[in-house]
Amino acid sequence: MYRFAPSPTGDMHIGNLRAALFNYICARQENTDFVLRIEDTDKARNIEGKEEEIKEILKLFGIKWQHFYIQSENLKFHRQMALKLVSEKKAFACFCTEEKLAKKKEEAKKKGIAYSYDGTCENLSDSEVLDNEKPFVIRLKKPKESIKFTDFIKGELTFEPQNLDSFVIMRADKTPTYNFACAIDDMLENITCIIRGEDHTSNTPKQEHIRQSLGYEQKMTYAHLPIILNEEGVKMSKREAHSSVKWLLENGILPEAIINYLIMLGNKTPCEIFTLEEALSWFSLKNLSKAPARFDLKKLLQINREHIKKLNNESLNSLLGFEKDLADLAKFYTQEASTLNEIKEKLKLIFAPKDFKEFKEECEILIKTLKEHSLEENYEDFKKALMQKTGLKGKNFFMPLRLILTGNTHGPELSDLYPLIKPFIADLVRI
Repeated sequence: MYRFAPSPTGDMHIGNLRAALFNYICARQENTDFVLRIEDTDKARNIEGKEEEIKEILKLFGIKWQHFYIQSENLKFHRQMALKLVSEKKAFACFCTEEKLAKKKEEAKKKGIAYSYDGTCENLSDSEVLDNEKPFVIRLKKPKESIKFTDFIKGELTFEPQNLDSFVIMRADKTPTYNFACAIDDMLENITCIIRGEDHTSNTPKQEHIRQSLGYEQKMTYAHLPIILNEEGVKMSKREAHSSVKWLLENGILPEAIINYLIMLGNKTPCEIFTLEEALSWFSLKNLSKAPARFDLKKLLQINREHIKKLNNESLNSLLGFEKDLADLAKFYTQEASTLNEIKEKLKLIFAPKDFKEFKEECEILIKTLKEHSLEENYEDFKKALMQKTGLKGKNFFMPLRLILTGNTHGPELSDLYPLIKPFIADLVRI
């Protein structure tokens, strides 16, 4: 069983979508279920409407789930499990104030040593706990043995007990910390493999320790995906526009192209252009590089051009939103446009009313001639006939003709463009 567990706290990052894709692919390959869990326990950071946005984005990318959970709805189970650990003396109430802990952290910093909880409240008697009316958190006692787990990318990982603190599992307001809620939810949902970002590697031994402390014996495997770097080789920030899936979509990049690129990023693939369905037959976590992957927007745009060309005409026309069938013309313009937005602008320029400031007289002559005469089948015959009828030559012929047909004095070869734009010339000379 695989899962994707985003928080509704901001736009979906490409790293999140990459993890969702890999979990979904592996679930499909193994013919097991895929879980979508919204981790909403950080109420202060939740953004209204983001839950539905996450769902819509996943649907747009063809990612379907068999089970859906809201983490906050499991609060009663989180509390029950915390009380179980306390009753079994595996966890304890901690009454240390934030100010007191901050002072100890500062002292450790001055000494140049890493801070870890010193166990002040770990051995309080039951009566000392029951008689204390101060707010408290619940901490899980640090493990006595090494925590080991298998990572498909990093191999076997081991964390020694001295490197794990007696960490907080329940806050003073009786809500679970991230690691505790996550570990419990994965137990409840019978998750067997977790694929997520490399930044979660340090969370994994804590979550393993939580489950082991509760006597959970189900084997869990992991894949911690290397981080995505930006073009400068620095970890990609959520503040960078093109790290947002929403931004990529709004700027005319197809879901199919984003899928293709994210699967290919830091991966060995048998071909460069493929679909999600095609990737199901060969994708393997073991082919992913251990090194961080560098995001290349130019490469994504090149892949986007190829996927635009692969679209059937009906789908492309629908995406472009034009009443006319302009799909073939749109695909032609992928030689100089990389996104749906750029192609729309090219096509709008072609069909928009034109103000012929340059070559005004020549344009008027050409328009008059085009209105009065039928169009030849091929470009060479069209060009010769039009030159003969107008008496225009060279730059005084080609530039105004290009202006009439495309709205620009520069662009693709007219011989290549003519077969595609010929059905619309009558409309263009009426503008």
